[in-house]
Amino acid sequence: MGATTLEEEIRTLGRERDAVILAHNYQRPEVQEVADFVGDSLYLSRKAIDAPQSVIVFAGVRFMAETAKILNPTKTVLLPDPKAGCGLADSITAEQLRTWKAEHPGAVVVAYINTSAEVKAESDYCCTSSNAIDIVRKIPEDKEILFLPDIFLGEYVRSRTGRNMHLWMGDCPVHAKLRPEHLEQARAAHPGAPILAHPECGCSTQAMGHVDRILSTDGMVRFAEETRAPEVIVATEVGILHRMRKLNPGTKFTPLSEGAICPFMKEIDLVDVRDSLALNRFQIDVPTETATKARRALERMVAA
Repeated sequence: MGATTLEEEIRTLGRERDAVILAHNYQRPEVQEVADFVGDSLYLSRKAIDAPQSVIVFAGVRFMAETAKILNPTKTVLLPDPKAGCGLADSITAEQLRTWKAEHPGAVVVAYINTSAEVKAESDYCCTSSNAIDIVRKIPEDKEILFLPDIFLGEYVRSRTGRNMHLWMGDCPVHAKLRPEHLEQARAAHPGAPILAHPECGCSTQAMGHVDRILSTDGMVRFAEETRAPEVIVATEVGILHRMRKLNPGTKFTPLSEGAICPFMKEIDLVDVRDSLALNRFQIDVPTETATKARRALERMVAA
């Protein structure tokens, strides 16, 4: 018999540990390949709830693992590398949110999933880029809305809903660099190629005239499955290209920027996944009071 590969070792450990491996669309290609499920935050949150396994290995970033723990308090949730954080999530603290809420008494707080558990606990609703518009539309029209922390996603949702929304001045350092002028240049350089952009992209509302579709990562994956275009330009973190190319090898998927790389999403590698399973590390725990308060907002997100 040949030597056991790292991928085989991970799959064996997963079965032995009664674990499900979840990987976000932005993870390294090799990590996506060993995962049981690959998708966006909403899809993976639902899979975490549905999974019968007692252990969840979350190949993503910390707020995703926290979300899985909040929604599955009796399960063990492992984040293979504790350095996998999120610059956008770090742009607002629970204390800052409490101060903001005090300035707008009675306002409904909608928190993007890219937030800490403590911020979610101060929120009325959570959302992802795939259901933010639907969630905002469900809020009574006479209600003032505080939307956080991504200003570009917030601007996009406000433009689509016409709602009275106050926006937090946060952004994703990777997506914020993708600007309308880059989209305009791509249109000129790749005539006829559809351009897809994530709503977190810098000035996404201004960019709408330069793109064919503004989509969440899961929306981009569905587009990749269905399109027959010879080439598609993709404006988001480059990790998603692996999945799009795998689903549709007949289309050329070109990143708007080869430099659109999230260092946090690339922290986890196969050794980290293997060691997480073998050594039961690194466990994610959320204080009970925080988890209880945050669960309501997350359950609204999952149900939307």
